Amino acid sequence: MKLAEALQERADLNRKIEDLRRRLCNVVLVQEGEEPAEDPEKLLQELDGAVTRLEELMTAINLTNGRTKVNGMTLTALIAKKDALMVKQSAYKDLVYTASQNTSRARGTEIKVKALLKAAELQRIVDQTAKEIRELDNLLQETNWKTKLLE
Repeated sequence: MKLAEALQERADLNRKIEDLRRRLCNVVLVQEGEEPAEDPEKLLQELDGAVTRLEELMTAINLTNGRTKVNGMTLTALIAKKDALMVKQSAYKDLVYTASQNTSRARGTEIKVKALLKAAELQRIVDQTAKEIRELDNLLQETNWKTKLLE
């Protein structure tokens, strides 16, 4: 199995687990004398099996990410770098928005507010960061499809 396939299966399992949780909550209580729409015991067994498989996949994915190197960095390090860049991009986007605000004064005696950082320069950094994120994401996706999952 390729790493990308394991990541897809993990995403599917997370959705399935959430669905099973919702379904279990819907059938765990019934009016006395009534039957639930689904057997809660069977749903519980299905949930336990999905969680066990998720644990197996997460272990294998983490092992693979920690041992697979691209451009001298592990996949784990590349993922951390991408996540950090996304945090940076979000913070800079907020700064661009704030620095772009035009504060108007009704009278000349009111306090004048000015931006200490230039919105255009901040936007340039946002754009550069977005490019880095895209390139890292492309590298990760390519590597995920080429890498065999370690188990």
